Amino acid sequence: MPLLEVDRLHARYEYAPILQGISFSVDAGEIVSVFGRNGAGKTTTLRTIMGWLRPSEGRIIFNGEEIGGLSSDRIFRKGIAFIPEDRRIFATLTVEENLLLGLFTEWQTGAERNRQLGRAFDLFPRLHERRAQLGKTLSGGEQQMLAIGRALVRSPKLLLVDEPSEGLAPMVVTEIFESLVRMRDDGIALLLVEQNVRRASAISGSCYVMEKGRIIKHGAPADVLADDAIRQRLSV
Repeated sequence: MPLLEVDRLHARYEYAPILQGISFSVDAGEIVSVFGRNGAGKTTTLRTIMGWLRPSEGRIIFNGEEIGGLSSDRIFRKGIAFIPEDRRIFATLTVEENLLLGLFTEWQTGAERNRQLGRAFDLFPRLHERRAQLGKTLSGGEQQMLAIGRALVRSPKLLLVDEPSEGLAPMVVTEIFESLVRMRDDGIALLLVEQNVRRASAISGSCYVMEKGRIIKHGAPADVLADDAIRQRLSV
């Protein structure tokens, strides 16, 4: 059984339909990428899974349970974390305080809290070095690391990741993608929306291509990108 199964999902903003019956799945410990041009519905897909947008039709099954229409905090408690494109770190809180916000839904002993923070610091040693710095003093790459670390401390089963390489230097992009692979190897599933098709396809077990709110192609990345029409659409 897939960890996440999206079945004929529809979603809209007010009266404008965005998602038009998409279906896909993500297995435990797998990276699945979603590609497409701007406005294809990729971010809307993540927001709907996370409960930021209520589906108008269809089902979202996570870990065997229907979660479509639940509030985002309940979905978060069930084991899904979302790293949005704009990161949403708190500029006037320190790195450590931002990370601690990832644990706000449950009481933990000091030892448990330190163990969870240690997961983020192990993945990104730079966060440990800057743990007393305010979020607004970090570089763009460090802010992305912080956003990922904040999601990681909650020990999610599934991470929804929106455009993690956007606006980052190539060296930092490499570090970010290496962190995604490490999380996958630790058993975390990832649903990744990414414009850097080559980077994302290299670490993904499967991928889906969206256009105008529909999935037009899916399969193993090598097979999908062997289609000249798809390559042209994605500018690969």
